Amino acid sequence: MLDGLRPDVQKRLEAAVLEIFSNSDFHKASIRDVAKKAGVSFSTIYNHFGSKERLVFAFVDIWMGKLTDRVVDHLQGIEDLKEKLRKVFWLQVDYYERHPGLGRILFMTLPMKTWMVDETFRQRKMIDLLVSVLQQGQREGILTSEVRAGTLLDFLMGFVQRSFFMWILRGQKESMAEQANTMFEMVWRGMVNPNYRNGGS
Repeated sequence: MLDGLRPDVQKRLEAAVLEIFSNSDFHKASIRDVAKKAGVSFSTIYNHFGSKERLVFAFVDIWMGKLTDRVVDHLQGIEDLKEKLRKVFWLQVDYYERHPGLGRILFMTLPMKTWMVDETFRQRKMIDLLVSVLQQGQREGILTSEVRAGTLLDFLMGFVQRSFFMWILRGQKESMAEQANTMFEMVWRGMVNPNYRNGGS
């Protein structure tokens, strides 16, 4: 959706979308607000995106793509399943701590019912990668097979989402990333096969 926009226009729109939609109620914010903040005409934005939903989704897709690229890069060379998942967990927590505006938009602003039917919600590259890692763990008997891999992913991601939400509510007083290892051990105990001999290691 960003094809055809001049790089300087895209940069200004990105900054405006991030600021406005991370600090405003989604339904109260408007394309006109973004246009004014970005110094881009309303008609340019509307003709290119068609709605404020598509405008926000386009930039969320870019930001999530950057997180996906980080995950892919950091998992290179890690063989141990637990360490793979620990790294994934840390990367998620660290990314949202470094980009709280994105976290606010994802977890507190976007209307989920609308976003869920948009293609950008699926984040196929990220989800397919993580599900494949979890499925591998189930095949090897390390992770519980009592639920499907997608449910394990929901559990992991739900923990990240709730942690971010409460971090914001509590005034961002402590670093989530610094507590990530302790939090991950809690998540790991909820996913590991109780019969796996080295499950607690």
